[in-house]
Amino acid sequence: MNVSDIVLDGGLWLAIPIAIAAGLLSFLSPCVLPLVPGYLGYVSGIAEGRERKRSRMVIGAVLFVLGFTAVFLAINFLGATAARFFLEYQDLLQRIGGAVIILLGLVFIGQVSFLQRTVKPSWQPPMGLAGAPLLGIVFALGWTPCLGPTIATILPMAAFDPTRAVLLAFFYCLGLGIPFVLVALGLGWVSSSIAWVKRHIRVVNIVGGVLLIVVGLLLVTGLWNLWLSDLQAVIGGFFPAL
Repeated sequence: MNVSDIVLDGGLWLAIPIAIAAGLLSFLSPCVLPLVPGYLGYVSGIAEGRERKRSRMVIGAVLFVLGFTAVFLAINFLGATAARFFLEYQDLLQRIGGAVIILLGLVFIGQVSFLQRTVKPSWQPPMGLAGAPLLGIVFALGWTPCLGPTIATILPMAAFDPTRAVLLAFFYCLGLGIPFVLVALGLGWVSSSIAWVKRHIRVVNIVGGVLLIVVGLLLVTGLWNLWLSDLQAVIGGFFPAL
C-alpha cells in the first residue's frame, strides 16, 4: 500500500489539513510566538541586537525544526504502537481521546489555568548551528504540555495507527515549523502577519480552542468515523478507480 492509498483509505485527506492547522495554532500560541526572535537568535549563534546573517538564521531555523520534528514523530509512533495492543478497544480509545481534546481545547482558550504551563529543562544546548537541532529537541520535550492541546489531536484522528500517526505528526510539524523558517527568511508580509496575530492573540486562541473542541466532539460522538465514511462514499462515486 502506497502513501496515497493510506491517505484515501484512512480519511487522512481530511485529517492532514487539520494537523497542519494544529501546528500553526501551536506556533501562534502565547508560549511560542513571543519567543520566536529569541529562538532564531539562539540557533543562529548571534546575540540579540547584533546584525544577523540571513542565511545562517534560515539554516539554524531548519535545523531547529528538524530537531523537534524528530521528537514529535517518535512520540506519536510510540504512542500509536502502544495503543495497538488495545486494538479491540480502538473505538473506546478514540472516544476517550476526543474527550481529552475537548479538555485541551478549553486549556487553549484559557479556561483551565493550572494546565497552562511548560516544563523547561535546566540544560541548554550550545548556541549556534551545532546546537540548533538540540534546541529543537529541548523545545519539543519542554514545551509539550503547552503544545499538547493541538498535537493531541493526531492519535485519535489517526485511529491509533502508527503509520498514519507518524504521517499526521509530520504535517503537524510542517504547520509548526514552516512559520519559523518564514520568519528567519525575513519576509515582510510574515512580520506584518505576526504583528497582527499578536494584537489579536486572544481571538486566535478562542477560535483555535473552539476548533479543537469541535474535533473532540466529533470523535466522542463517533460522528468523525461516520462523516469520513460518508465522504469516502461520495469520493468513491466520483472516482470509482480509487
